[in-house]
Amino acid sequence: MEGRVVAAHGRQYVVELPDGTRLPCFPRGKKSEIACGDRVDIQRTSDDQGVVEAIQPRSSLLYRSNEIRQKLIAANVDQIVIVVATEPGFSDELVSRALLAAESEEIAPLIVLNKCDLADKLPAARERLAVLAALGYPILELSARDHAEDLRPHLAGKTSVLVGQSGMGKSTLVNALIPEARAATREISQALDSGKHTTTHATLYHLDADSDLIDSPGLQEFGLGHLDRQEIEGAFPEFREYLGQCRFRDCRHDREPGCALTAAVDSGRIDRNRFAIYHRIVGN
Repeated sequence: MEGRVVAAHGRQYVVELPDGTRLPCFPRGKKSEIACGDRVDIQRTSDDQGVVEAIQPRSSLLYRSNEIRQKLIAANVDQIVIVVATEPGFSDELVSRALLAAESEEIAPLIVLNKCDLADKLPAARERLAVLAALGYPILELSARDHAEDLRPHLAGKTSVLVGQSGMGKSTLVNALIPEARAATREISQALDSGKHTTTHATLYHLDADSDLIDSPGLQEFGLGHLDRQEIEGAFPEFREYLGQCRFRDCRHDREPGCALTAAVDSGRIDRNRFAIYHRIVGN
């Protein structure tokens, strides 16, 4: 049988079958590389349990990694929706890292600035996002409590994944867009015999017949250990026209003479803070 992974919890998964029924499943073997959104081949082992035999080819895979391990976030997504807020403060570097991960997988990005009803906090948040807006990243301003529906047209016909730090209002957004989300979460928790939604890696909700939304837990870091220096450089859109123009072929864009990127930073064509984030990510 074929199915789609709609929730992940450790080494347990909920797989939605073509008729809409949901079956808790385990992977074969000790190592599991299954993500929410994966299309899988399963074998039913009992009336209320199955085993994942194979993962079907993916169109995309969003994940983070460090030197030790990788954490899968979502598979087969068309769009990443990065949620930030006017308060609490958000991390510019985490946003940049999520954008780089999406760029590397050719996943379309959308940045949502939430809690825009806090008028006194709005100008500072806009200013922080201005450099990304200037690079062409789409930014949608809203208040999840009152205008969550403003996001719905941007989700139409796509599978989107919500990511962001804790406290940015992702849950408020999900519950406003999908009133039955709490009920779906309870159903998934019962299927997995797990009491806490917060430990679920990611959950997929159907917005309509053609649109799905994957909610992921709050992130405090976004490791990019799976990307090499060249891939990271290429995922900064403002770097692309200067790559290959440095005097030295193996330029690290640090203190080398004749560095095209450093010259672009000094002339204001590349934002200095973004360049600093690049150096922190590549570790020099």
